[in-house]
Amino acid sequence: MTAAGRTYRLPDPFFVLATQNPIEQEGTYPLPEAQLDRFMLELRVSYPSQSEEEAIVEQTTGTGRSALQPVLDAQALLAMQALVRRIPVSRGLIRAAVSLARMTRPGDTGAPPIIKEYVEWGAGPRASQYLVLGAKARAAIAGRPMADLEDVRGVAASVLRHRIVTNFAAEAADRTSDDLVRELVSGKGWVG
Repeated sequence: MTAAGRTYRLPDPFFVLATQNPIEQEGTYPLPEAQLDRFMLELRVSYPSQSEEEAIVEQTTGTGRSALQPVLDAQALLAMQALVRRIPVSRGLIRAAVSLARMTRPGDTGAPPIIKEYVEWGAGPRASQYLVLGAKARAAIAGRPMADLEDVRGVAASVLRHRIVTNFAAEAADRTSDDLVRELVSGKGWVG
């Protein structure tokens, strides 16, 4: 990390988790797109089901305190990261991931009409990298030795939604970046 011109080495593994409440933004400011791009994924967390919410209330309103138990340490996490990077991918999968990221860019010759109409700014090269890394991680979690197009499709929304800046036409048509990603990965224009 660099602050005021001085660089500080942080321990491995180092990663940042951030939360954003879509309702209360008083005193907080949305991150610029260049900073959002550094986050690999944007995960959406919806409301819990009724039974989940009841369990939350039951566990948090009494006198009992739950003890947290670590599930892995830094070395185990580093080993998992190394495993994900060792998972092979085909040149075709890389081509598909790059193609998908490029399709989000309205100025790209391969961008479909919906992107040209509704997108101000599309995903950059980090999106291509994260589509492949996310696909590898998804394959590893499923116990598969190799990532495939379904893995890219499975991580596409989480990787791309915060990298696609929609325009006024999209807002007027009630189209979100999630809608556009869904159309891209299910459409005929993408190799997947």
